[in-house]
Amino acid sequence: MNPQLRRLALDLGPLAIFFVAYQFLGLYPATAVFMAAVLVALALDYVLEKKLSPVPILSAVLVLIMGGLTLTLKNAVFIYMKPTVLYAIFGATLLGGMAFDRLFLKYLLSLGFEMPDSAWRRLTLRYGIFFLGLAVLNEIVWRNFPEPTWVAFKAWGVMPIILLFSLAQAPFLMRHQRAAESEGEN
Repeated sequence: MNPQLRRLALDLGPLAIFFVAYQFLGLYPATAVFMAAVLVALALDYVLEKKLSPVPILSAVLVLIMGGLTLTLKNAVFIYMKPTVLYAIFGATLLGGMAFDRLFLKYLLSLGFEMPDSAWRRLTLRYGIFFLGLAVLNEIVWRNFPEPTWVAFKAWGVMPIILLFSLAQAPFLMRHQRAAESEGEN
């Protein structure tokens, strides 16, 4: 299987399983199924890649903590807030890293792109603000809409939003990658 498709399946598989389980079993059983699916995806990722990336580990830890609190306390607020916490951590990490001259996005994407640090700073700022905005959006959805709307948003709304935002960054990436290539030729 293509490595990018495998990565996508491992990232989105547990979410799709959560959505299906929710449709048939409700939120609490779906949360338990989601927790198990995340662990299976993490194990498969390790078996296939022989390593684990920080993002899937962080996501799995949050699913287990927030899902565990949801099930233990019979309070759905914890699972509703899990995406908020995850996106806030992403945004704060990116923006906080910039404050210490650490461009974490560069480390994540540098294998595919070579750009000047000034471009990486701008892209990191964009993604940091984007993830904080996504955290706010999750809060708005779960606090103002019925549970089925939040589940649909979580399962089918967030990924297209991230994809569209990332596609909107393509011209910026291409422009600055070309600039870096032409600087390297001189």
